[in-house]
Amino acid sequence: MSRFSAADLERLADIIEDAARREILPRFRHLAAGAVRSKTGPLDLVTDADEAAERLITEALLRAHPGCLVVGEEAASADPSIMAGLMQADLAFVLDPVDGTSNFAWGLPLFASMAAVLVRGEVVGSVIHDPIGQDSAMALRGAGAHTRHMDGRRVDLHVAAPVALAEMAGGASWRFLPDGLGARVAANLPKVAASFSYRCAGHEYRLLAAGSCHYLFYGRLYPWDHAPGWLLHQEAGGYAAHFDGSPYRADRIDGGLILTPDRDGWVALHDALLG
Repeated sequence: MSRFSAADLERLADIIEDAARREILPRFRHLAAGAVRSKTGPLDLVTDADEAAERLITEALLRAHPGCLVVGEEAASADPSIMAGLMQADLAFVLDPVDGTSNFAWGLPLFASMAAVLVRGEVVGSVIHDPIGQDSAMALRGAGAHTRHMDGRRVDLHVAAPVALAEMAGGASWRFLPDGLGARVAANLPKVAASFSYRCAGHEYRLLAAGSCHYLFYGRLYPWDHAPGWLLHQEAGGYAAHFDGSPYRADRIDGGLILTPDRDGWVALHDALLG
């Protein structure tokens, strides 16, 4: 077992929730002129809320865990070199302070604050907080997954029961797949019952871990977008692998990721969409 404990996970959730209250929610639908900026294109945005929340969370984590490595999405966008050492660090955190920034910037109440904990490359803890619903889905390696509500209730998370391919409903993102592959995946999606995209991986992962959908399919894999949800899904009983069948690694950006309730469902979905 890692040295990151259940008490540490609770403190991480507290830090994430505090940043949402102080820096994110007050700016929701109140972003001033110039508070939304484009990074790599019109669908890749950053806001003052992203940057302020990331600073607050980073400072709190460094106080709580002196010497840890903190890799925030915005800090890594400005300086990719901070990614170096992520898989070797004794204790590292990856952060996405506002996952679903486009939704947030456009006033859609579908965004999340996420963090994952890595110990020498192994993902051992995760928090996906919903600032609007004010609850947090959480997981600790080997200890299961649950949702922590404001009133103190804790509800265990379990993936959906396996179903046949034609009954599967879930989320698929093919935007960042190589030329040709995205079109093939899109053409194959009618083989499943339903497909959606929330433009917010955090909420998609929460649905998956709670058993409210059957699969997720992603092409590009920045660790702050997927390490928190991957562990949440694992600890809720799910099965996941890269397109080539290898286990998920937090340092892989390419290679895709498919998540389903079990391995048989993974094989069926993989072959239907990619085969």
